[in-house]
Amino acid sequence: MNLRLINIKQLGGVHPSNTTALRGKALDHFPFIENAYLTLLNGKIKDFGPMSQCPHDETPSKDLTGRCVLPAFVDSHSHLVYAGTREQEFNLRLKGASYEEIAAAGGGILNSAGRVAATTQEEMQRQSALRLNRLIANGTGTLEIKSGYGLDPENELKMLRTVQALNEVTNATLIPTFLAAHALPAWAKAKGMNDATYTRYMLEACIPTIKKEGLANFLDGFIERDYFKLDALTHLIEASAAHSLPLKIHVNQFYDIGGIQMAVRAGALSVDHLEVMRPEAIKALHGSDTIATLLPSCSYFLGIPYAPARQLIEEDALVALATDYNPGSSPGGNMQLVCNMACAKMKMTPAEALNAATINGAAALNMSDRKGSIAIGKDADILITKEIPSLEYLCYDFGTNHIQQTILAGQPV
Repeated sequence: MNLRLINIKQLGGVHPSNTTALRGKALDHFPFIENAYLTLLNGKIKDFGPMSQCPHDETPSKDLTGRCVLPAFVDSHSHLVYAGTREQEFNLRLKGASYEEIAAAGGGILNSAGRVAATTQEEMQRQSALRLNRLIANGTGTLEIKSGYGLDPENELKMLRTVQALNEVTNATLIPTFLAAHALPAWAKAKGMNDATYTRYMLEACIPTIKKEGLANFLDGFIERDYFKLDALTHLIEASAAHSLPLKIHVNQFYDIGGIQMAVRAGALSVDHLEVMRPEAIKALHGSDTIATLLPSCSYFLGIPYAPARQLIEEDALVALATDYNPGSSPGGNMQLVCNMACAKMKMTPAEALNAATINGAAALNMSDRKGSIAIGKDADILITKEIPSLEYLCYDFGTNHIQQTILAGQPV
């Protein structure tokens, strides 16, 4: 499609084309052009600038007076593909049960694993497509999707194939991650496996097929005191190096057991959650290229601490924002709401939040060359807002979808 958007109130996220990610004071600048135009051609950004420099040619145009444009959100941590829901567990938590107590009673991740095993790939894709369409309507253009509710080779591969099939029928960009270590299932315990031996088994059983079919871009594990410990992380690190699958690690959600330091030393692409951090964990991310992906909607839903965003930013860490969309601890994928929570609960500025949800999210998926900013040659994944006072308003007025239209790969959705 060839289209020129004209009279844009504010065109935001205009970063130099060689910008890969922002840290420190640079994160607090979401550059925009007032009264701008933007030209899209063949799924890419062709040109842009102030209206005073707008070309006068035959390109079809759309007048956006009063509306803003920015890059589509990049959600770099989600579990969008699953089967069924878990609102019953929500009720149990409201009555006093903890996340760990629900898991010990067969709920939580094990509950979702049972549902995945009982659901066909076609039905799981149908359910996931409904969720994905809602996310696109709220502005998400690129979405990382983890497996992890299979808990055995057959069902983990079924989940990854569901992501692959879904990717073929959407203009959104879906990035699959193999979550090899999420919870220890009963069958593994019966075979005498512990968290480390199970992790090694799953890696050895699944990675050959994953590589053959191109089913995953990244490796992940839930590194926690009561789930998978540092020996399991060692297996993930070794597999990552052996098979060229970068690491994106769940870590420090409930306890700090040293996973961040170990992941950073191994060159992990990102460490995600980070709600509980000792000073040495924060220091480990100082100036690091490992991205700290923060998930405020999980903190909101579970009632646990929020990640120390201000300290991380002051330590010159690279900070991204994502939804953690999943049926148990964050059953919502609205990146607009995540940006509001980051501001209201983690004291990020609107500029920091919008950068963390776009260009830094793209960096957390190794996609800075294609996604996350307005730059010539990048994918034409953009958001057109409704009439709003400013781009900052997206982070201020929560509970309303301020996106009028999402355009992905140059196509209106």
